[in-house]
Amino acid sequence: MLDKKEKRTKQSVNREVLESRILRAAEIVFASKGFSGSSMERIAEIAKISKQNLIYYFPNKDLLYRRVLKEMLDIWIEKLSFLEVQGETPEVIIRRYVSEKMALSRLYPNGSKVFAHEIISGAPVLKEYLISHLKPQFDRDVILVKSWINKGLIDCVDPEHLFFTIWAATQTYADFSVQMEVLLGKNTLEEADFQRAEDAVTEFVVRALGAKKK
Repeated sequence: MLDKKEKRTKQSVNREVLESRILRAAEIVFASKGFSGSSMERIAEIAKISKQNLIYYFPNKDLLYRRVLKEMLDIWIEKLSFLEVQGETPEVIIRRYVSEKMALSRLYPNGSKVFAHEIISGAPVLKEYLISHLKPQFDRDVILVKSWINKGLIDCVDPEHLFFTIWAATQTYADFSVQMEVLLGKNTLEEADFQRAEDAVTEFVVRALGAKKK
């Protein structure tokens, strides 16, 4: 028989699993229908739970939409930083960064579409969170790239637009996946397609920065 601590732990794990399922379902619906065209009924259907159960965890659509956006940005901030590890070269750091960014497009394609639609709409929900959470990390990464330039480790580039270019090149495989599928003659993008894309984007960025020859 489970003691109280074990019971609470099991309940906590079950809640996390169900919340994750709800969020993935919400990503699918918001990505395909937008906020106004989405319904809690459809999200519950995709998550394979009752609407009453869904409302227990997320009382309304607005709250669920905000949670999807916040989680997507939190994942981005956690995974995507030019973390400088002692002894690592800019090339190694850049390769890891592009790899992580491409992985997000592969693993969270619908979340990326929801995020992109929010930004295109002027970020009415997310703007303050972008300022308070993404901007500080972005500024730190820009400073790091400038230090690489000053040390002669990479060629002189515009640091801000370096990041914008990487984001655009990697997110397109999620946000415009249908276009990629049509042009590549695929029904859906597969693991090999993402690896090919990662290799191409990484080589482009590394060579453009002159990081490979340093």
